[in-house]
This record gives sequence, structure tokens and C-alpha cells, in this order.
Amino acid sequence: MSFTAKLISKEPVTHNVNRYRFARPDGYIFTPGQATEIAINTPDRNSDFHPFTFTGYTDDSFLEFTIKSYPVKDFPNHSGMTETLSKLIPGDEILIQDPWDTFNYSGEGVFIAGGAGITPFIAILKDLARKDMIGNNMLIFSNKTAKDVIYKEEFKKIFSGNPSNFINTYTQETVDVFESGRIDKEMISKYVTDFSKPFYICGPKQMKVDIADMLSSLGAKVERIYF
Repeated sequence: MSFTAKLISKEPVTHNVNRYRFARPDGYIFTPGQATEIAINTPDRNSDFHPFTFTGYTDDSFLEFTIKSYPVKDFPNHSGMTETLSKLIPGDEILIQDPWDTFNYSGEGVFIAGGAGITPFIAILKDLARKDMIGNNMLIFSNKTAKDVIYKEEFKKIFSGNPSNFINTYTQETVDVFESGRIDKEMISKYVTDFSKPFYICGPKQMKVDIADMLSSLGAKVERIYF
């Protein structure tokens, strides 16, 4: 089933990521970690649906998405959907479908994200923080440079009770960061001591495969590694 939603606001989060807030259709319900399919409500785009994750609170009066833009001239393999979204103005409409699961929170563990792969975790971590349940959850977040980090200050607040559990690593910069370089076995074992916990991984396909292999070799249970 499709619902129509008008854009309320659009604001930059980083140099190539925007936060979009759409009017919430009556009765539309989702849970943290869920996603939906979105299409632009124009004759040439209204059947071209693409998946995006909710990044707001479940009881917001609006639906929020945090989306990285991929201009077709720079990313010819992309469909142009995110570029079109970036050009929307308040009042423009999208079509959204029913929500579906990307991640179900299965208990305190380690979240590992690469770039825009952080988006499925945003709503989960915000919800846990608001419920004072962030506990000993950990976030290991890889980006190219500091300017690419989505919601860095928000994550600092979420992990303010245990700042060392928010680990930033940059692959192309060494400024204001815990680590530099790609997430590897050595980095994971430096911060993680309990591999019986669940691990939540989202990022580029090869990154997910590589990190899952690293975790398995370090003793993580396959059934506790979530993509």
C-alpha cells in the first residue's frame, strides 16, 4: 500500500547528506530500525521505488529520513533517485509504502557502520538513548574524513555517559578521531572484549563481508552477527 507525504523541510547534515521531514500520513506506524520504499510523486517517477530507513522517533508528527545524495554525473551506476530527492522543495510529494525490517534490536552489542550505512542505526540508538537504555552499546563508525560524519555531535550526546564507546575512524584523515584507517581485526579487538554480544553491521557490501569474517575469527557467533 502506498501513502502520499508532503515535504515539510530539508536541511543539510553534511556536505552531501540531507535530513528530510515529511508530513506523516494518518495512522502510519514504524519501529526503530525499519525502512520503507519511496518514490517521487511525479508522473515520471511515481513507480520508481527505492529503500530508505527512518531516522526519526516513532512518535514524531513527521517522518524523517537522512539520505546521502549521489549525483549521476559522479555516480553513473546510481539511479538518480537521491539526486532528485535533493532537489525537492517544501510542498513536493513522495509516495511511501508500508515499513519493513532492516534491523531488529536484539540486545546490547556493537554497532559497526561505514558512511551512510549508519542510517539504519540512527533511530535505534536515538530510541535507546531517550529510554536511558544505551547502556554499554558501542558504535564503531568509519568515514573518509571528518566532514563526512553523519550526526557526529548527536552521537557524542548519545554516548556521553560512556564516550569511549563511540569510536570514530577516518580512512583519509587523522583529525579529531579515535582511530585512522579502515576497520580491521586489530581495531575491533582493541575495543571489543566480549564477542558473545550481538554485532550489527551496515555499510558497503564488501565491508560487511570482511567484518563478518573478522568477527567470526575473533569468536563471534554467526547467528549473532546481523546485517
